[in-house]
Amino acid sequence: MNRYNRSDKVRELAAVPLVSQRLLDQVRERIRYLHYSLQTEKAYVYWVRFFVRWSGTQGGMRHPRELGSAEVEAFLTLLANERQVSPATHRQALNALLFLYRQVLGMDLPWMQQIGRPPERKRIPVVLTQDEIQRVLSMMAGEEAVLARLLYGAGLRLNEGLSLRVKDLDFDRHAVVVRSGKGDKDRVVMLPRSLVAPLREQLARSKALWTRDRATEVAGVFLPHALERKYPRAGQSWAWHWVFPSPTLSVDPQTGVVRRHHLFPERISKRLKQACVAASIAKPVSVHTLRHSFATHLLQAGTDIRTVQELLGHSDVSTTMIYTHVLKVAAGGTTSPLDALALER
Repeated sequence: MNRYNRSDKVRELAAVPLVSQRLLDQVRERIRYLHYSLQTEKAYVYWVRFFVRWSGTQGGMRHPRELGSAEVEAFLTLLANERQVSPATHRQALNALLFLYRQVLGMDLPWMQQIGRPPERKRIPVVLTQDEIQRVLSMMAGEEAVLARLLYGAGLRLNEGLSLRVKDLDFDRHAVVVRSGKGDKDRVVMLPRSLVAPLREQLARSKALWTRDRATEVAGVFLPHALERKYPRAGQSWAWHWVFPSPTLSVDPQTGVVRRHHLFPERISKRLKQACVAASIAKPVSVHTLRHSFATHLLQAGTDIRTVQELLGHSDVSTTMIYTHVLKVAAGGTTSPLDALALER
């Protein structure tokens, strides 16, 4: 997304007029023009609103055009010193403000290049052992259990698993096609053979909801980009239906249409945390831990790191290399000097 924050894009985007009059609506309009994700839209709108409201406490409410480097740096200092946000959150807030000034307001001022950006820190990911994975997954039931096993068995991100459509499952080739993953990239991953029967049962539950929606004339599921205009009835077809649909209808935040969305991320996160407690896992586990464990266990089994990189959808192998650090610690190849001492037990 940051490729649009470069100065050589400002003039091109400034030539596209904004229809909205209110600032936050203009931010949303520009984000949707650039096809950013809904998560990015929510985050950027949040930080722009936060910045404007904070500026109102510093001498009266003013439009961001009237603010400059001093106000932006003071706001970022507040986040770092008083709120003590992480470097990743700091960078997200900075990216949102740069987006506001460059892409929405059409301003590319010299001070924008001088704002300090916190360095990115590589953290060792939390990884569960195969025994811990087995204990956790055995504590889960229903469609959350099927989804959790798929996330671990194929190394999917949470949104990638939730966004799966019926047409993305290839049982004959034992493959899963991941559409519009991180960076809007597609890839193909394995479909675990042990999940064939559970996934067919999940599809049966999904088809029951699809049949009910067609009988009650509920609007079709969300389609990306302009496919809904190009193929008006595709959203009502079984092929485009969610593999993991929500049991209840919801309002599309972008169009206001009442339709069936996929399961909400909080649902699987809550179930996984409950399973970790039941399995007596004392590690800070999140849904993404399943993906970390997938990569680490593949490397432990001798899988080539380039293959793991492709399965994870990493652009650079250096990102995949972080799991080799986990292997070094887990392998225990270096003996501690304490073990060489003959201490009384």
